[in-house]
Amino acid sequence: MQLAPRGFQSLVESAMKTTNDTVPTPLYRPPDNPGPIMRIQPSRGWIGLRLGDLWSYRELLYFLTWREVKVRYKQTVLGASWALLQPLFTMLVFSLFLGRLAKVPSDRMPYPLFCLAGLVPWSFFSNGLSQSANSLVSNSNLITKVYFPRLAIPVSAVLSGAIDFAISFVMLVAIMAFYRQPLSLRIVYLPLFFLLAFVTALGVGLWLSALNVEYRDVRYVLPFLTQFWMFSTPIAYPSSLLDEPWRSIYGLNPMVGVVEGFRWSMFPTIEASSTMITVSSISAVLILIGGAFYFCRMERTFADLV
Repeated sequence: MQLAPRGFQSLVESAMKTTNDTVPTPLYRPPDNPGPIMRIQPSRGWIGLRLGDLWSYRELLYFLTWREVKVRYKQTVLGASWALLQPLFTMLVFSLFLGRLAKVPSDRMPYPLFCLAGLVPWSFFSNGLSQSANSLVSNSNLITKVYFPRLAIPVSAVLSGAIDFAISFVMLVAIMAFYRQPLSLRIVYLPLFFLLAFVTALGVGLWLSALNVEYRDVRYVLPFLTQFWMFSTPIAYPSSLLDEPWRSIYGLNPMVGVVEGFRWSMFPTIEASSTMITVSSISAVLILIGGAFYFCRMERTFADLV
């Protein structure tokens, strides 16, 4: 066997000695002041709502809402006209079959106007409910890739319907001018009933969106639920057909208070039961609180199931 030259052996021994005697320099040195550290941990039990996280990501909430609006009208023929056509054609059908043929009362108001005043807030609720119930499943790629408050997804889905509500509300005011129906000074209370509709849509949407992640047949139940809820709400008929205490019990449906309060704030001739509206408001708040806590409890499983 041929031995290596003496010079080569001395070079190797010198390199090994230098390596053994020298402390290696670390490739990364942490900064002296690393700043706050955020730990992402799975939730356990009935955790808090962590609304502070939602406020911290308010810019993301804005972009999610605007994205929902753009996706809704992207590559459509009629665009935002759907916000007008949906309540308008429903009003025509109800006016023909219920107003003219069935002679359903309308609290001394033109039946088409009475019906449309109920359809405007209902359209906001039904669209928000549909969008929020399917929001988690449709955003599965976003949920599995990055952390952010998952509550922002259903909230943005409901908020995106505010533009449709504004468009249909302008149509309602125009038809009121056609019928020469004056606006009531109580219109200043209208934002409160819009907020009540938003709370109702978000509360039910939180329940359904969390359930839809685990049970995909929720999307098949949703159209039936929306249709049943519509006929359980005084849109095509007045709640004055019921006597007390049944009228107040009827207010357990939170959309009853929304529709009746919406008409009361728009038309000076409409009277509404304060007890019924109070019952509807309490019912909507309880649905929202229960839906928010259930949503946060199930949040830790979203990334695994979507």
